[in-house]
This record gives sequence, structure tokens and C-alpha cells, in this order.
Amino acid sequence: MAMKKFINDPANLTSELLEGYVQAYGDKVALAGDRTVVRAKCKDESKVAIVTLGGAGHEPALSGFVGEGMLDASVVGDIFAAPGPPPVFEALKLMDRPAGVLFVVLNHAGDLMSANMAMDMASKQGLNVRQVLTHEDIAPGADSPAEDRRGLVGCVPLYKIAGAAAEAGKDLDEVCRVAEKFNAQMATLAVAIKTATHPQSGEEIFALADDEMEVGMGQHGEAGTGRSQMMTADQTARVMVEQLAKAVKAGKGDKVLLIINGAGATTLMEQFIIFRAARKVLAEAGIEVARSLVGEYLTVQEMAGFQMFVAKMDDELLSLWDAPCDTPYLTVR
Repeated sequence: MAMKKFINDPANLTSELLEGYVQAYGDKVALAGDRTVVRAKCKDESKVAIVTLGGAGHEPALSGFVGEGMLDASVVGDIFAAPGPPPVFEALKLMDRPAGVLFVVLNHAGDLMSANMAMDMASKQGLNVRQVLTHEDIAPGADSPAEDRRGLVGCVPLYKIAGAAAEAGKDLDEVCRVAEKFNAQMATLAVAIKTATHPQSGEEIFALADDEMEVGMGQHGEAGTGRSQMMTADQTARVMVEQLAKAVKAGKGDKVLLIINGAGATTLMEQFIIFRAARKVLAEAGIEVARSLVGEYLTVQEMAGFQMFVAKMDDELLSLWDAPCDTPYLTVR
């Protein structure tokens, strides 16, 4: 079947989507160069800047969270591909300031390679940059080495936590501390039931039978923990919640942040049914869903499925989560 998408020349996808994005939200974001999304109104240089990088094709992530209280800059690569080291370094240099820069990187091979090379360049230039690597995917096992665990939707709430600390005027050490504290207490598990097509080639990125699902599917179709016959919403939620709660060591009396992140073609109807089921399983264990989000935050084109995210929260993290932010795709007042 031929791919059906409202696009023009596939070679221009990233530049055209970024042009449209900054035109649509010009009061909040702007382009610095061709591929770096920045705040329309820069944050004071006495406050730590938050920078990230990643491929296009996952909208609204990652650039949808540039704005007050979250990211200061997002460096964008081609569809499903990391940007090269030079533009990443240029963004770090652009954001360089006395307060320093926190550089948030998702654990994917291309992202990490570009980030590490850009960090080397930044170090040679004497820039004050610290890196945080998100690796909350528990599909390989919650106790597996961090380098084997992918960064998934957890980057988005981490931007919120770190961004709130930066906006409050915390120094780089403190911003790094709360970011790593949150990083250590979060976990994500993804499930897929239908593939996406790569919008430049039209090729399917993985294959699943009509009656199959895969728990643990990666961001770009990487193999998960195993395929099974389709399960109901309640069955799927229970399988995922039990693993996630165990991974973050959440038990009776604990509070968590629960996020259901649609992968692109899963309806809000389905997402709310999944959320309902997940909340019920957590309640059975005496775990309170203190904060929550349901919607599309980091997608994979028209892939059907979702990512379930759980983070154990305390008063400090809840306060940072509740702090104001104003970005095109997440606002707290």
C-alpha cells in the first residue's frame, strides 16, 4: 500500500515542519539557524539553560517543550536521526552563560555519539556544560546497565523538573542534582500494536501480525521483551504497571507521576481507558497517582501503541512539577 501523508518533497520534511512550527507558535519559539529551536524570549543569563537534541518525526517532542520553565534550546536532526555534532556544539555555545548549561540527552546511539562529540568540543572551548543521560526504558530489565536502556518519554517530565529548578534560579549543581534524582526514580515501558512508516521512504519500520502486540517496543521499532496475542486494556495495563512500580520501588504509601503517552495512532479514548486501568492497579498496591498526564508528547509518526511512564515523587519533585511553565505543548499556570 502506498504511503498517504500530506507532505511535499520528502527531502524537505524537517525544514518545512520546523518553519511551520515556529510560525504557529511565534510568541513562544524561534529558529536559531536552520535546525535549532529556541525560546522567542531568552531566559536571563543568570539562570541555567536547558538544552536537548534529537531527530524529527516524534512531534511534539522534543521542540514542543521549548519555552518558559522547560527547555531553552532543542537541536533537531532529520527524521528519526540525530543532528550532527557541529550544530549541537553551536547550540551549546549559543546558550553558554555564567550560570552554565544542562544538556539532556536520550540514550540512543546516534544522539549519544553527537552529544559526546559536542561535549568534547565544548570542553575544549571552556564552556560550562553538564550532561544528563535519560535511560528509563525498562524493557531490557530494570536492573540492566544504564547503557543498555533507551531514553523514551521520560525526557519530557525531566525537562519540566530541571527547567523549574533552573527558572527558580538554582545553580548548575542544584539543577543537575534534581535532574539526576528524578532520572533515578523514573521508568517507562512501551507497547506497540501497529507499525509506522518512515515518511521519507514510505517503508514500514517494523512488522507485527494483526493479532499481535509487543511490550517493550523501542522508539523506532527496536525489539521489546516479547510478542504476544492482543490483550485487553486492563490486561495490558496490569502487565505494564506491575513492572514499572517494581522498577521505581514504589509501594504502599508512595506517590507517583503517571503518564500515558500516545505513540501517534492510539486514540485518546484508548489512552484514557488505559490510564483508568493503570490507576486502579496502582491503587490496589496502595500507591497514589499524585500527578498525571494523558496525551501525545513523544510520538513515532502513525505507530499505534503507547508508552506508560511512572516516577516516584516526593515533596521536592512535586513542587517542581507544579511550578509554572509555558511551552507550546505543556503549560502549567
